[in-house]
Amino acid sequence: MLPVLKWVGGKRQMLNYITKLIPREFDAYFEPFVGAGAVLLELAPNKAYLNDVNKDLIAVYESLKEEDQFVKLLKRLDHHQENHNEAYYYDVRAIDRLDTYNALEPYEKAARVIYLNKAGFNGLYRVNKKGYYNVPSGKRDSVKLYDINNLKAIHNYFNTNSIHISSVDFNAAVALAKTGDFVYFDPPYDPWDDKNSFTSYAKGNFNRDDQIRLFETFKALSERGVKVMLSNHHTNFIRDLYKDYNIHIFPARRVVNSNPNGRGNVEEVIITNYE
Repeated sequence: MLPVLKWVGGKRQMLNYITKLIPREFDAYFEPFVGAGAVLLELAPNKAYLNDVNKDLIAVYESLKEEDQFVKLLKRLDHHQENHNEAYYYDVRAIDRLDTYNALEPYEKAARVIYLNKAGFNGLYRVNKKGYYNVPSGKRDSVKLYDINNLKAIHNYFNTNSIHISSVDFNAAVALAKTGDFVYFDPPYDPWDDKNSFTSYAKGNFNRDDQIRLFETFKALSERGVKVMLSNHHTNFIRDLYKDYNIHIFPARRVVNSNPNGRGNVEEVIITNYE
């Protein structure tokens, strides 16, 4: 199974490194910053808790799971695909400015997210300070929004396993994690002082106070016997924060950025509380 979306910080390119460091055995799987779900879909655990504060993104997962929403999602995706043009893109993009937006069913929001992700510039998902989607059109004549076999495989996986979906703070998302469970944190990354970094995938930014709060959650989970893994940029701040844990450094390549000069080779860390 492959991710449905192209997502900032998506882990497809890092899967070889990540999977080598994942515990061989664990009970429930928790991913509080699920994003496009590359790790989740690669592992396909029998019991998983997936979460993200981006409620539009979570609407995608809800629509992939619920039978009636799934059927409606496919029809709406076909509608977007058939009607795609430059003007249509901007009409769909503007929907989140409407007072009626929050009342839309999950499949409507999900289809919009997928369409804008595929038809927008460079596969970005970005919102402004008000939380409104603001990525320009990718200026494509046509778009292919989904692979039906992949969507059906995800739908089947969600419905033949114990998959819990939520949109809460990361600390609340791991409240049920216990000894023997595995938590993978893939938060918005700590930025470099001299490079552009991207954190605007949901309203509000994830700052260093949040990184410290995340570290405290990591530490608390570790102390109660949960296996924990975390990805981030290789910055002095992150290295110092997690100095008492196992820090693995890997090369990575930023491929999603609104500024081509912001792409290129970088270093990331994968931090674990286990050998």
